[in-house]
Amino acid sequence: MKTVVIFTVAAALFTAGVAFGDWVYEGKWGSYGSGNGRFNYPFGLSIAPGGTVYVADTNNHRVQYFTPSGSFLGKWGSYGSGNGQLWFPGDVALTAGGAVVYVADTWNHRIQYFYPNGSYWGKWGSKGTGNGQFDLPWGVAVHPGGNVYVADLNNHRIQYFTSSGSFLGKWGSRGSGNGQFNTPTDVAVAPDGKAYVADQRNHRIQYFTSSGSFLGKWGAEGLGNGQFRRPTGVALNATGSWVFVADQYNHRIQYFKWVNVGLEPASLGRVKALFE
Repeated sequence: MKTVVIFTVAAALFTAGVAFGDWVYEGKWGSYGSGNGRFNYPFGLSIAPGGTVYVADTNNHRVQYFTPSGSFLGKWGSYGSGNGQLWFPGDVALTAGGAVVYVADTWNHRIQYFYPNGSYWGKWGSKGTGNGQFDLPWGVAVHPGGNVYVADLNNHRIQYFTSSGSFLGKWGSRGSGNGQFNTPTDVAVAPDGKAYVADQRNHRIQYFTSSGSFLGKWGAEGLGNGQFRRPTGVALNATGSWVFVADQYNHRIQYFKWVNVGLEPASLGRVKALFE
């Protein structure tokens, strides 16, 4: 497993209540607002090697970062289109060593990348439908080999790039069939290279090979503890034993503990690769 990963996991893996099979609800933090540790529609998150949790605080136009249990550590970003400024950022992803933080700068139709403390490093992308262009890039993830995957929401596709933004490939079109999308909001890459996509308005997760060949799908939506309203970002810790979820319309972060890593839940099927 890479040291830092973003995974998108559907609420279908859980049932209502405190215990969810081999998953146990552990806690949450955050509430609506603009102060430190508060959120206004958080969409995506990622975990650094030391456990620091980075959250795309979308409607506050910033990134915040925390300890694994939710203690506030810092933030960066403000509304705008300049270098280091953000306009409704949809997601955040880190490289395996945690040296680079990629941010899906959604309404600026670009990817920006930063040092872990928020210092600006670089960017690529502009509005459009061509290769390397975006129409609301909402999710971003980093492959173990360093390539960057982007959920290009209004183009209903996934694009992937080198670490500095050179275009490598793409897949997807608008629809509800296998391999099609309706406003994909997030993409995650497993240690073995499989790509998982939050197919938001189709209310499902689809997963693919690293080059976009369809492998499978699952999905559901819900409300209470262990359920989500349009989950838009999920991250695992380095061992895969903890899962953090940005619960968008509930204005909160939920986190869960995997209590039997060696056991494959029947509901996970192919998703087992995520936890190894």
